[in-house]
Amino acid sequence: MNGLIGLLCLIWGFNWVFMKLANGVFPPVLFAGYRFALGALVLLAVCYFRKVPLPRWKDLKWYIVCGILQTMYFNLAIQISLEDLSAGLTSVLTYSMPLWLTLMAHFWLPGEKLRLRKLAGIMIGIIGLFIAMDAHWGGSTGALLLAVSSGLSWALSNLLIKRKLAGSDMLQFTTWQMVAGAAGLLLYSVIFEHGTSHWGVMPAVYVVFSGVVGSALAFVMWSYILSKVEASKASISLLLVPVVGVVCGCLFLKESLNPVMAVGIVLVLLGIWLVNGGGKPKAETSAES
Repeated sequence: MNGLIGLLCLIWGFNWVFMKLANGVFPPVLFAGYRFALGALVLLAVCYFRKVPLPRWKDLKWYIVCGILQTMYFNLAIQISLEDLSAGLTSVLTYSMPLWLTLMAHFWLPGEKLRLRKLAGIMIGIIGLFIAMDAHWGGSTGALLLAVSSGLSWALSNLLIKRKLAGSDMLQFTTWQMVAGAAGLLLYSVIFEHGTSHWGVMPAVYVVFSGVVGSALAFVMWSYILSKVEASKASISLLLVPVVGVVCGCLFLKESLNPVMAVGIVLVLLGIWLVNGGGKPKAETSAES
């Protein structure tokens, strides 16, 4: 499972490169709409050929709620907050998600009690992410709250997946939540965005990679991971995503990586190690397995 989580972080982290490049040729919410619409179409085709049945209403209503929370609202909140906040600070506030999910899990998920080691690991990881992303406080209170709300909405969606959809077909769930989220993003873009799309070979590559790999494949992987792994352990590992994004930015976009940012990356890794059982006695590890 660790290998699957690592692959997911590599995919989503590398996808940051395409997302940054796409911002230069598409209105940001429209690009997100294109990305998830293509991902939804790919997954609908997979469901058709695998003969995955249509969802029952009792499941579909939760699929739609999750699509609104983790696909539509999550992306809208990020894009709008970026108008007033730095990319680094927005990333940190968005990826505060593991903290909110761990707190929610303590109250609403049996067997996922909050322990000091978990809390310490998450806080160290978020502080490390703040340093690694070269984040600086600034911007309006409204934008700060909006960025935090993106992490909260993502955490709430993940809680619903664990609590309400544990026995659901994860391919079916991922497909229909993406349909709902993509529809919301495209509707918002049509009503509120006024930019121009500049199509070409590379813009098409951005949409195809982000849609097929960064959305369809990656969200199926994430839904599967979340159904199998403790919520706090799965979510804290996602702090690697913006870290991989920073490294990929240095490799492919010639962005800078200074020693202070490297220290932040080490703290992120330390936080993930603590949450995932680093330093636990062998007897305790055996008792929990």
